[in-house]
Amino acid sequence: MTGAPRFLCLATQTLSDRLPSPSLALTEPDGLLAAGGSLAPAVLREAYQRGIFPWFSEGQPLLWWSPDPRTVIEPASLHVSRSLQRSLRRHSWQITLDRAFGAVIRACAAPRSETAGTWLCEDMVAAYETLHRLGHAHSLECWREGALVGGIYGVRAGAVFCGESMFSRVTDASKVAMLALCRRLNHWGFALLDCQVANPHLMSMGSREVPRQDFLRVLADAALARAVSPQAWQMDPFEGRVE
Repeated sequence: MTGAPRFLCLATQTLSDRLPSPSLALTEPDGLLAAGGSLAPAVLREAYQRGIFPWFSEGQPLLWWSPDPRTVIEPASLHVSRSLQRSLRRHSWQITLDRAFGAVIRACAAPRSETAGTWLCEDMVAAYETLHRLGHAHSLECWREGALVGGIYGVRAGAVFCGESMFSRVTDASKVAMLALCRRLNHWGFALLDCQVANPHLMSMGSREVPRQDFLRVLADAALARAVSPQAWQMDPFEGRVE
């Protein structure tokens, strides 16, 4: 095939130069929308602004998803458990923004104990690093005693932050990172933290599932809202503290 990469809508089996509407996503597997295309910065930015994200494993074609329901967290409504409160008192956590994006995404890409593979292949890592250099992807790092112990990265879509992945090397580090991120998103006036799909870890921290149509409506409104500038991520409003 010559020319620009094209997208195959899996519901209609038709080719297009643009990603299809999220309303055409399959129900089984939930949210699978299209295959093909590319991970070019302009494609990724448009995808996130329309509630679509790439997710595929090594050896698979490039797959695009928009699940229904969508898992989200309202930054001001994050649940802080008693055990997390104790951890915050017991340890000294240091937070940075965009200080170590490459280290965070590679830690997220490392195989987890329950699986030998990773969905964050080298092409994906390179694509998000390019978005980061362009000011559209950001990381939050969690440090303890000078060591990087946890973090989260994602893509900014107006006043919605699309969380992609997180990692933890010590107990509670990913929860501390999530708390620190939500405090900053709330301070900056973000409407939602998009978590994509539910898992027990996210549900324990106050995430909820909303119909895709409702999420897309918030996303469209947030695209028009005045959101924090990319430069603001270089100036931590909490000066390195969790909150």
